[in-house]
Amino acid sequence: MRALVIVLDSVGIGHAPDAAHYGDEGANTLGHILARAPELQLPNLFSLGLTKLLDQNYSWFRKSFALPHLASFGKMQERSAGKDTTTGHWELAGVILEEPFAVFTKFPYELLRAIERETEVKFIGNYPQSGTTILEELGAEHLLTGHPILYTSADSVLQIAAHEDVVPVKRLYEICEIARQQSDAYRIGRVIARPFNGAPGEFRRTARRHDFSMKPPRTVLNAISEAGFGVSGVGKISDIFAGEGVTESHPTSSNAEGMTTIAEVWSKTKRGLLFANLVDFDMLYGHRRDADGYAKALIEFDEWLGRFIDEISSDDLVIITADHGNDPTFRGTDHTREQVPLMVMHHGDERDLGTRSTFADVAASLADFFQLPEPWPTGCSFLQRVTA
Repeated sequence: MRALVIVLDSVGIGHAPDAAHYGDEGANTLGHILARAPELQLPNLFSLGLTKLLDQNYSWFRKSFALPHLASFGKMQERSAGKDTTTGHWELAGVILEEPFAVFTKFPYELLRAIERETEVKFIGNYPQSGTTILEELGAEHLLTGHPILYTSADSVLQIAAHEDVVPVKRLYEICEIARQQSDAYRIGRVIARPFNGAPGEFRRTARRHDFSMKPPRTVLNAISEAGFGVSGVGKISDIFAGEGVTESHPTSSNAEGMTTIAEVWSKTKRGLLFANLVDFDMLYGHRRDADGYAKALIEFDEWLGRFIDEISSDDLVIITADHGNDPTFRGTDHTREQVPLMVMHHGDERDLGTRSTFADVAASLADFFQLPEPWPTGCSFLQRVTA
């Protein structure tokens, strides 16, 4: 009894009904990428029903790929307030947030002073900026003074960057752990350590990024692990859930490494859940508004999926979805409030799952699949068949 959830980070399928409240009406990550590249072929995702999820504006594309689908398919809309990574993943795991995580353009003086006092460091920065640009702006000053760079973005994140030769990675993690403790009272979703190396004009962020998330309420991951099943996190899953409910973690630095790790862990898994996040769609292409790079990453995933499908048995449960959108053709560099695709492989089922009212239907379905003693209290299992 084994299940796999793959989160294609930010691969939204069209603006959510409440997108206007977030300034995201008209966003459509996948649709706009396909519109820019109408020749783009994702045959394996299309065979799982992805084209059937495109809205009527892309009917021409739906008709161009009319092969039978090999999975159940649908859309999900987020019920939680917010559009960030943590909120999306927590809801997939069965937690619906009524209050969004806090977003700052400048962190309060009291918070910074508390972190500085406890860590005995002084920060520079404290404004919103992209991770690469902030290094161009403040990297040289950091080398000169030794002060870590503190910045944020449109998400609920407090990021701390430091050159590995100036602030060793272990020390940076210690600083971020203290910042995490201080940030809880301000409802900041994640504190992110951002180590980098190189010289001015050639700074490069290294693969030793680490996310320190707020501890979530009890999720279906806890329930699955408590029932005696393993829960393996691939990518930043363990970070997102602060390790809660995750029995084994496999951090990765790219989609390519993530896909390789999924295949390796899956081949060794006899029972339990493998929960994976592929972050490059969001981090490298969505935030940087690189539609061509995003399309290339989708092709790479689709090619890998074509090989991996042979490793899925009829009794397995495999769910492919996303956590939010990040339309690379949209204004700004922020996530976009979108519905997300839902493709489900299990027992050869080929149903239209419709539009689900919450991401938590994934949690309810996992509880159903693993036959947990109690149904998950939020969401509705899409594994339950309607009988006459």
